[in-house]
Amino acid sequence: MARPYLLLTLAALACGAPAQDDRPEGQSEGSASAAVDGPRVPRAPTGADQLPPAIVGQGGELQGTSVRYLPSDPATMGYLAVPEGAGPFPALVIVHEWNGLSDRVRQVADDFAAEGYVTLAADLFSGQVGTNPDENMALVQSARGDMPKVVTNLNAAVAYLKARPDVTGRVGAMGWCFGGGIALSFGLDGDRHEATAIFYGALVDDPAVLARMSHEVYGTFARLDGGPSPEQVAAFETAARAAGIANDLHIYDDVDHGFWLRVDDDPAVRTGPALDAWNRLKAYLGRTLG
Repeated sequence: MARPYLLLTLAALACGAPAQDDRPEGQSEGSASAAVDGPRVPRAPTGADQLPPAIVGQGGELQGTSVRYLPSDPATMGYLAVPEGAGPFPALVIVHEWNGLSDRVRQVADDFAAEGYVTLAADLFSGQVGTNPDENMALVQSARGDMPKVVTNLNAAVAYLKARPDVTGRVGAMGWCFGGGIALSFGLDGDRHEATAIFYGALVDDPAVLARMSHEVYGTFARLDGGPSPEQVAAFETAARAAGIANDLHIYDDVDHGFWLRVDDDPAVRTGPALDAWNRLKAYLGRTLG
């Protein structure tokens, strides 16, 4: 059931310039096990002073494959990136911004595979990608208008990953902006998974609601952001503590909404906060997913 406290404002959705998007070559259909022998991403974990290439505008040619993971909707096409090696690996579901599944998000999936995670970039818009704010908002409103469908989509993504023989069974969900709020909603209402990472998404300030969360929560936010504002982040943190939910939440000064996924828009200001957030995220995923 859709819940009013999870509705997004336009400010929380303005995640940078919308992108035209061409679906990558290569598609895989059927079960998760059928895709195990697909393309692999070479292992190349970042060092303590390195950001993943995609978020600094240096993402290369896509190394994964498109997959249909939601049997009820053939138009839904996610993007799967798998590390080289036999595994088993922990896994991630990543959730796109308000414009849909773009190549920047696919490149981030490749970067997580390089870190050692089987990563599925979910598609919540049935293959549609917005090209301007009006189109983006229409897609968001359509998705938010049927939250059970969104949760079903992400439940299918988790099930797809857990069915793979090269996955440990531990899966996390994370997203940015619209996707950050969705990741939190899924952490509260979806099938069991082991991690939730939020980048400036819509938040919850009711301890009774947050008590449904079964694991530690990660969050990265911006001081100059209006959606969520620093005050909303503080209320979220207070509610999480009241609910007994472990958390790693941080507000970064001097940056605004969308700073992490697009460091290349203002590298002088965004690089330092983005690197700290990245190292926090890697540590968080290490202790929650192993």
